[in-house]
Amino acid sequence: LMVEAHRLDAMVTISGCDKINPAVLMAALRLDIPTICVPGGPNFYEIRFMPDYEGIEQNLYDDFSHKLNCITCATYGACEIMGTANTMQCLMEAFGMTLPNASTTPAMTRMKYIIAKNSGRQIISLLRKNIKPSDIMNQKSLENAIIVDLALGGSTNSALHLPAIANEMNIDFDLEIFNDIGEKIPTIVNVSPSGDYGIVDLYKAGGIPALMNRIKEYLNLDCLTVSEKTLKRQIRRNNVLDEDVIRPLDNPLYNKGGLVILRGNLAPNGAVIKQSAIKDKSMLRFSGPAKCFDSEKDALKALVEKQISNDSVIIIRYEGPKGGPGMPELLSFTATLMLRKRLNRVALITDGRFSGATSGPCIGHVCPEAYTGGPIAIIEDGDIINIDIKEKTLSVKLSEKDIQERLKNWTPVERKITSKALLKYRKLVSSASNGAVFKL
Repeated sequence: LMVEAHRLDAMVTISGCDKINPAVLMAALRLDIPTICVPGGPNFYEIRFMPDYEGIEQNLYDDFSHKLNCITCATYGACEIMGTANTMQCLMEAFGMTLPNASTTPAMTRMKYIIAKNSGRQIISLLRKNIKPSDIMNQKSLENAIIVDLALGGSTNSALHLPAIANEMNIDFDLEIFNDIGEKIPTIVNVSPSGDYGIVDLYKAGGIPALMNRIKEYLNLDCLTVSEKTLKRQIRRNNVLDEDVIRPLDNPLYNKGGLVILRGNLAPNGAVIKQSAIKDKSMLRFSGPAKCFDSEKDALKALVEKQISNDSVIIIRYEGPKGGPGMPELLSFTATLMLRKRLNRVALITDGRFSGATSGPCIGHVCPEAYTGGPIAIIEDGDIINIDIKEKTLSVKLSEKDIQERLKNWTPVERKITSKALLKYRKLVSSASNGAVFKL
């Protein structure tokens, strides 16, 4: 609105956390004026706990509370893991919408100021030559972004944001592309929550240019970037500086792409999981009885009251785009589950979203969602849920006849929504498999 109201000729975007990054890419495509993106970059962790949950439990350490407060997330910038913020900043660079290394350069460094200054100079050149986002972001650069996402072990939320970005390009996005590419591209970036390092380590190892140079045989190298160079020219001299952070293709962190789309009678239109962040590989195939909750609040209460046991599958529903409404992030439940260390054989399935930092057998974005009558709505306590990540399936041990019979007697759970804006949103928003964009 501001850009159009003031009739600006060009745009420099500054973005940091999670959803702001895909939002500015979508805005750039809608406006289609010369644009360059300046992502904020990661912050810096002075201490990294292994395993991560030990950093949450301060009572494990003597007189450590003050020190933790001083040095954990001690600087500005995005959380220094491959969560949603850093994933989408990296994909912004993979699209060609930033200068080289802009996404992983730490927020508090002088180099970030230099990148910002150079971006200001470069936008003038883009304006003079009338190079627009539509000249840079297209089917080929979208494929590059997906390839980089899978090699990174990116956030599950990228499976929501990339379809939304594709929608602004008028490209039909099929989630199955994650599986097709993921069979060819392994996860080679050894960064938390899939691996051992942080985003600053990725920057020191050469950043996104070095990663893209390593996987160049899979990329569309003729894509234009905001530097006015082709991708091939931009990455050609960027070599990997730390082989343990950016692994060789023949020695990956995980032998498939980080994300996988599951389908079956529980998720006919798909669901997503970060397979590279499942530490216990026995959980790649898992069956167990369902324990169902119609909100995260109810599930969290049961978890705190120790009503959840191992070898069960937690179903949290009515948290999708329409059901929420707004598809909230179920961080409270997953963070609390991480602290229940004895609950190490529990799977989670939801039509809501997760934090990009989530690890373990957590399956999100189940489509169709419960509110619209997806099969997840009629699952009952005790139903046997079968998860097979290797075969990319997610199913409930019910016949199609049983599912349809239950749906005949089903009515959606209605939450009290007084906001007219949210009611309007609920009416217009589409499925998570379409990027949860408005369909008019």
